[in-house]
Amino acid sequence: MKSLESIHRAIVACKRCPRLRAHCQKIAREKRKQFRDDEYWGLPVPGFGDPKSKFLIVGLAPAAHGANRTGRMFTGDQSGVWLFRALHKAGFANRAESLWRDDGFKLKGAYITATAHCAPPENKPTPDEIANCASYLDEELEYFKNARVYLVLGQIALKALWSHLPDEVKPHRALPKFGHGMEVQLRNGKWLVASFHPSQQNTFTGKLTEPMFDRIFRRIRELLD
Repeated sequence: MKSLESIHRAIVACKRCPRLRAHCQKIAREKRKQFRDDEYWGLPVPGFGDPKSKFLIVGLAPAAHGANRTGRMFTGDQSGVWLFRALHKAGFANRAESLWRDDGFKLKGAYITATAHCAPPENKPTPDEIANCASYLDEELEYFKNARVYLVLGQIALKALWSHLPDEVKPHRALPKFGHGMEVQLRNGKWLVASFHPSQQNTFTGKLTEPMFDRIFRRIRELLD
């Protein structure tokens, strides 16, 4: 089994997807006006969190001016504002806000990763690009083989995680139907929970509200406890 540090190093050095690498580097050069003084990360973004976590969160991909800028998943964009606030409320983070990768924000009993580790154009990685990142998810799942709860943020994350969960953990082979608040009792005392992604497309329209999101993390706390 690889160490978490070696998995992270391999992700940061990855060059498997030329389209994504070119896009991330272009964004890092051109920058957004409000972040013109920031030094963008511009590299593949590894997962982060508690290395002893029993709770894994799987998102979609870094945001162009969020994690692609700050170098840490969900850090520096509105999706992260929602996620970190909810994690803090449920006792999984030391505070409710994080703006940069070295600002002292810590996860407690939680680990965050993604289906793809490079920011894709229009937030849409291709199937081939998702497949290129698959080995990293496999390695993280192996490292966190004692995890008890998996949270997927969105349908793409559900498909990715389900396809990489070991067969001995799945209660059946069929992909569960995605829905906010969906729960699947896995084998060996494990659970899979689904939520709408806290993207602005969902939060601005009211498809995902703060109470809806908070209930997900309270439920996960119950399952872990």
